[in-house]
Amino acid sequence: MFKLVFFGTSAAAPSVHRGLPSLAVLAGEHRYLVDCGEGTQRQILRSGIGFRKLNNILLTHAHLDHILGLGGLVSTFATWEDIHDLDIWGGRSTLKRVNKLLFDVVLDYERLPIEIRLNELLEPGEIARHKAFSVRAFPVTHRGSGNFGFTFKEHDHRPFLAEKAEALGIPSGPERGRLVAGESIRLADGRTVQPEEVLGETEIGTKLVVIGDVGRTDNILHEVKDANTLVIEATFLGEDKGWGHMTARESAEFAREANVETLILTHVSRRYRERDIIQEARDVFPNTFVARDLDYYVLRRGSATLRNPNEDV
Repeated sequence: MFKLVFFGTSAAAPSVHRGLPSLAVLAGEHRYLVDCGEGTQRQILRSGIGFRKLNNILLTHAHLDHILGLGGLVSTFATWEDIHDLDIWGGRSTLKRVNKLLFDVVLDYERLPIEIRLNELLEPGEIARHKAFSVRAFPVTHRGSGNFGFTFKEHDHRPFLAEKAEALGIPSGPERGRLVAGESIRLADGRTVQPEEVLGETEIGTKLVVIGDVGRTDNILHEVKDANTLVIEATFLGEDKGWGHMTARESAEFAREANVETLILTHVSRRYRERDIIQEARDVFPNTFVARDLDYYVLRRGSATLRNPNEDV
């Protein structure tokens, strides 16, 4: 299960109701911030999730509306918060800008005590693996070079069938752990038990794909295929197609082609009414949401549910 919190959902410039792009992916004890537009740190506080353990930042590309909030956020981390290290991932052009912002401006005067690691993304591949899920980066096409999208994927697993273990007389303890890990065990009476005897059918883990600005999608279809939830831009309506961004209809058509279950649109221009964006998308892909600032989604296999952030899940 992933939790998704939107901090900013506007395109290029803020509006009265929408800040600049940023969202968080929460999975157990792990937290990833995707993009950091101006004003992100205040939105994090307003959301109620706080700064704790928010020390992994994934940047989709170098445009200022996606990175300018890093200056204030890192200054706050270094000055006030119990965060001693920070990992930032991005393409070469993105990290070049981030390096100037952080080391020539924010941290130049005081050299505050925080270790910042800039991790350059060069090609598609896994960038982090945790006990329950992995994070993958893949290149996308947008203006300039070094643009990336990110996939959060729970590991597939076979559930342990406790009733079968009981029937076989397998004691609670390390023996059951070894079976879950795919190892056979020998019981005290000499019987050998294979994992297949106590494990259910494979359950495919939840797949979340987050894409920032993107100008074409035919070259990333394989990355998005069969995602449970896709987060992608809908900067324009169809009448303004052709500016190097996605329209609501194009994103919906892409979600349908990729066999996505739920589509969440963000990075919307303030020139449009939200109801027009959602209508254009739902005409093609009914299971579509348009994210608003501070929206909170719970993502499971087969569903993405908009929830109250204070609700126990």
